Amino acid sequence: MASGIGPGSGSARYLRHVAIERGLSENTLAAYERDLAAYAAWLAERGIDDLSRVEPETLAEYVAELNGGPDTRTPGSERPGLPSASGGRPEGEAQPRLSPSTISRRLSTVRGMHRFLYEEGLLPGFAGSGVRTPKKGRRLPKALSTGQVEALLGAVDGDDPVSLRDRALLELLYASGARVSEITSLDLDDLLSDAAQGDAWVDPVRRLEDGGFLRVTGKGSKQRIVPYGGFAGRALAAYLVRARPDMVERGRGTPALFVGPRGARMSRQSVWLSIRAAAERAELVAECSPHTLRHSFATHLLAGGADVRTVQELLGHSSVTTTQIYTQVTADTLREHYLLSHPRAR
Repeated sequence: MASGIGPGSGSARYLRHVAIERGLSENTLAAYERDLAAYAAWLAERGIDDLSRVEPETLAEYVAELNGGPDTRTPGSERPGLPSASGGRPEGEAQPRLSPSTISRRLSTVRGMHRFLYEEGLLPGFAGSGVRTPKKGRRLPKALSTGQVEALLGAVDGDDPVSLRDRALLELLYASGARVSEITSLDLDDLLSDAAQGDAWVDPVRRLEDGGFLRVTGKGSKQRIVPYGGFAGRALAAYLVRARPDMVERGRGTPALFVGPRGARMSRQSVWLSIRAAAERAELVAECSPHTLRHSFATHLLAGGADVRTVQELLGHSSVTTTQIYTQVTADTLREHYLLSHPRAR
């Protein structure tokens, strides 16, 4: 028979499990840890120090509070050790409302822990059974127009080392559609002159003239090969020959592809700042971030006739459903196709 296990111990076991068995990234693991810590604090407010005392009704109440709702239990239904859901707040007072996607993610993490501990024989039952999450509204990704992308890239035209780096960085983000964490984790030997040889950096001017391939390590440590074109290739070559050597000399030496002025690997925050500075110089009012370039990459490929399965592979999406949202993003594209296709459109 399962013995009691506390929230802290249960969380630690589950985090070790997902780190080893699923190979999740550090960022994903950190998000799991934050979600479980918030859940443990919520249980502590209610005097619950044993996960075996958590029932589906408990998780349903947790979701209700995350959703900004008051205590949904009827008067007199409180169980020993489970105080009012208001947790010391005035009765019926709502917490700040979280987005449906945040609630869904938090509950998914908590349910995953409960299921794991139940399957390991550490809990007598699965508390996540029948607990529903709010429906997530579909948010269309924001993409730049091709003209806005050209303006953004054209705003980085200096000949100093940082400008050469930033031009290569922005060109590669748009050319590959890679996530910012994937770009900052690239090493020199992830630049491929073909789909197998990590030697493009040896002679970048010649080997990157017409573009090449990236070996990208994405979510769950899954690797994929992504092509990029000549514009990005030539920008990379200029950076590798005329900027990176001097920048690396100021540090301790690193295999990182993109480095800062002191020779250390670029951070995600540094990438974001570089894009924001370029957007300001280009006088773009649209939101610009690394993910905006990723959205633009997918949107422009699909608008140009690329197959959704190909775009899925390039983006590293595990499900084509995630990629299909890009097929709905531009009203202009929809109208253009309508005008070209419908016999009575004009």
